[in-house]
Amino acid sequence: MTKLTHRALFSLWLSACLLFSAALHAETPAPSIAPERFRLLEAALQKEVNEGRLAGIAILVEQDGKLLHRSQHGYQDIAGEVPLAEDSLYKIFSLTKPVTSIAMLMLQEQGKLSLDDPLEKYLPEFANLRVAVADGPDGIPQTTEPTHAPTLRELMNQTAGFSYGVFSQSQVDTLYLKADLFNTEQTLEQMVGKLARLPLMNQPGTVWNYSLSVDIQARVVEVVSGQPYDQFVAEHIFKPLGMKDTGYHASADQAPRLAVSYKAGDSGLEPQDNSQYLSKPTLIQGGSGLISSMDDYLRFARMLLNGGELDGVRIVSAESIAEMSRDQLPAEVAGPSWAPGNRFGLNVAVVNDSTAAGHLPVGTYWWWGIQGPWMWVDPSNNRIVLGMMQNTDYRHSRVVHGTVSHILFGER
Repeated sequence: MTKLTHRALFSLWLSACLLFSAALHAETPAPSIAPERFRLLEAALQKEVNEGRLAGIAILVEQDGKLLHRSQHGYQDIAGEVPLAEDSLYKIFSLTKPVTSIAMLMLQEQGKLSLDDPLEKYLPEFANLRVAVADGPDGIPQTTEPTHAPTLRELMNQTAGFSYGVFSQSQVDTLYLKADLFNTEQTLEQMVGKLARLPLMNQPGTVWNYSLSVDIQARVVEVVSGQPYDQFVAEHIFKPLGMKDTGYHASADQAPRLAVSYKAGDSGLEPQDNSQYLSKPTLIQGGSGLISSMDDYLRFARMLLNGGELDGVRIVSAESIAEMSRDQLPAEVAGPSWAPGNRFGLNVAVVNDSTAAGHLPVGTYWWWGIQGPWMWVDPSNNRIVLGMMQNTDYRHSRVVHGTVSHILFGER
């Protein structure tokens, strides 16, 4: 028998320790959430309804594939006295963005695009972009050439230099509004064509700025796949996942389940018209527009948590999910200023400081819609938290999100 050296013995000992540690960790279940926290949560959410700040709100918590909590509070329609139900439908708006991440990653896996390619490779109309550097006369900013062409990855981590036109104030934002980018009678191709003629707000790769970049991604999907965006996601994501209630409008059969949106007014909550969501829109966007149910979006979130697969159906690889959910920002670029404790992945925020992020566990990746619906996917605890509401006061929605995370995960 060959005599073992001290180094070989140490290597064997270290390997054994690592294997034992890994096995011990694998057998140690993630801590669950105490029942008392759910009682506090229900009381807090019901208070939002009772005091007239929300018409209704629903929440679901699932861990290790088991339902820990589900409740509905308040109304789908106050005037009709229709309570929220498990199958109520919601306008989820920016929760469309994680769906677009999956569409882009699918196409990358198929070899049809690379996230590190320049945008202009797929949409040549973006070949001659300019970057605003200072205000100019007559509302037209002074511009310079970009230091490099924005890439698809920069579109997905919100550093490509684009804006939304409504969440900040600059000459570039004013040009966005004048271009009528949100005209619902135009096509996605027309909308993106307008964007290509406007200057960037920042040099690519230098500043995180919430933008219409996810709508540009949807147009890339159309060009690369040869399918309209809504058809692509329906065929390749929603149908395989069994998301039967998700799409860009509510059908006649679904309409009675579509929750009414409410706006805070001087005399209380004011209902908003649902009629525009009952027929297929001309403008199909990758950054907003979807209608879905709690159960449908849960299936999407389960697929993410399961590393790209659900019920034997693989949508994307585990490597793609890891890519989506890791910090994609350059070290010198800060994450969203309004979401402390977070960095940014591919169309999702990623928690890197639990305390600053309202006690969300580190590694949680998430996003939300401007009327309040949200998704938290927490791989370290094998947990999903979903919330649904229809509240046009998005600042108050963020307060509600913070209340929920503090009750579920804060110190006691």
